[in-house]
Amino acid sequence: MNVRRLIPTTAVAGAVVLGLTALSACSTSDAADGGNGDKLKVTASFYPMQFLAERIGGEHVAVTSLTKPGVEPHDLELTPRQIGSISESDYVLYLKGIQPAVDDAIKQSGVKNTVDAATLTTLENHGSEVSGHDHGHEGEEHADEHGHDHEEHSEGDGHNHGEEGGADPHIWLDPVKYAEVAKGVGKSLEKADPDHAADYEKNTDALVAELGELNTAYETGLKNPATKTFITTHSAFGYLAERYGLTQQGIAGIDPEAEPSPARIQEIHTIAEKEKATTVFFETLASDKTAKTLAKDTGLKTGVLDPLEGITDKSRGADYIEVMESNLAALQKALGAK
Repeated sequence: MNVRRLIPTTAVAGAVVLGLTALSACSTSDAADGGNGDKLKVTASFYPMQFLAERIGGEHVAVTSLTKPGVEPHDLELTPRQIGSISESDYVLYLKGIQPAVDDAIKQSGVKNTVDAATLTTLENHGSEVSGHDHGHEGEEHADEHGHDHEEHSEGDGHNHGEEGGADPHIWLDPVKYAEVAKGVGKSLEKADPDHAADYEKNTDALVAELGELNTAYETGLKNPATKTFITTHSAFGYLAERYGLTQQGIAGIDPEAEPSPARIQEIHTIAEKEKATTVFFETLASDKTAKTLAKDTGLKTGVLDPLEGITDKSRGADYIEVMESNLAALQKALGAK
């Protein structure tokens, strides 16, 4: 099914059920259901988890996201009602290290089917402990676990969202890692709801194929860039940079709205000149003030690179796939990739 447009979180459960009941009216059991009935009650921590749950769960799940559209996920504080709703879920999908309040609430919820997406792929440390400078890795020639050689790593982001030894949690911005997570989510939904296992498997295969096409589009689209360096206010793109042989330079690290120091501005200016970087990227859920200040001080352009932590009316696409395609177009333009 293809209910792609995101709706406000408060309406998710009801609207998804209503939409799906209408879509599956030919199935008398579903149509007669009226409410959630025997749908699996799924709680997702924020948009990248919600997207997986909705696409893989399809008509068998009612998904509620804890993070409303437009809210910066890292800043999320849970209401008592939300904490209660976690405990009442049949299945919880989250990503440890992004939202401490969610991690704590899930730990205390006692829900049996709780899945941490970070355990479904390999997390890496993208130089989180290094503030600003390259590189923190001895070997520039690096083959990742998929056998891709990368000349450059994506360091210099001074950035650490994850607690676990500084591991970077932004795995969903690499379509290959996101597909690995999708497979794990599919398997865990099959276990949680064996009656609909065949549908979960089919939906997972379809999504993994779509993510494979997205990966191919990125590989092809970023093959011959004029520069491999991009500058961003939010250092979320370490996995994406590593996957496609690029280098991310984060301005201020963990807080996308933090003011960079004069020394860091000078450093970015030097890097931009040396690496022929053209663009400072900012994101949709945070202010563009830092990016504009830096661009003015360094003579660079500004652009939007969306870390896809939430979808709003300002997002350049209706869902994960569409926004990732917009990100690819923005990167191609900034890097001079034909």
